[in-house]
Amino acid sequence: MTLTQIKEILPTLDNVEFQLENGNFVPEYFHVTEIGMITKNFIDCGGTVRKEEKVNFQLWNANDYEHRLKPGKLLHIIALSEDQLGIGDFEIEVEYQNATIGKYDLEFNGKHFILKNKLTACLAQDACGIPPQKQKLNLSELSGTLSASCPPNSGCC
Repeated sequence: MTLTQIKEILPTLDNVEFQLENGNFVPEYFHVTEIGMITKNFIDCGGTVRKEEKVNFQLWNANDYEHRLKPGKLLHIIALSEDQLGIGDFEIEVEYQNATIGKYDLEFNGKHFILKNKLTACLAQDACGIPPQKQKLNLSELSGTLSASCPPNSGCC
């Protein structure tokens, strides 16, 4: 989800709710403690220099159980970050501490914002020496092909 997309969704909501993929919700008294721009310059294992830019939201829980972040307040925080930091329209990455600090992609399911688990991946698989995945075939589909190309008692098998 991009910054523009969240800005279009927020005015349609009564409450801002974040849910983890496992179904658990971020406690409703969370704070958005940071909105920033993250730029990652790196080189992959194949030697390609890369640059990634993301908008970062940091969620934090305090012991102020009466706190509720409303959509208008989050829009105001976003506007401040755009004005003061010059943040552009990039994909949003959310930092949230559960057992440890995790980074999540963000989606919307029509009611809640979903924190999607991120996975690592090799960006230069051709340079890593990882063999390509073998195509999985259904044996029942193969048997028809084999019998047509090598009929019983033909001596070809």
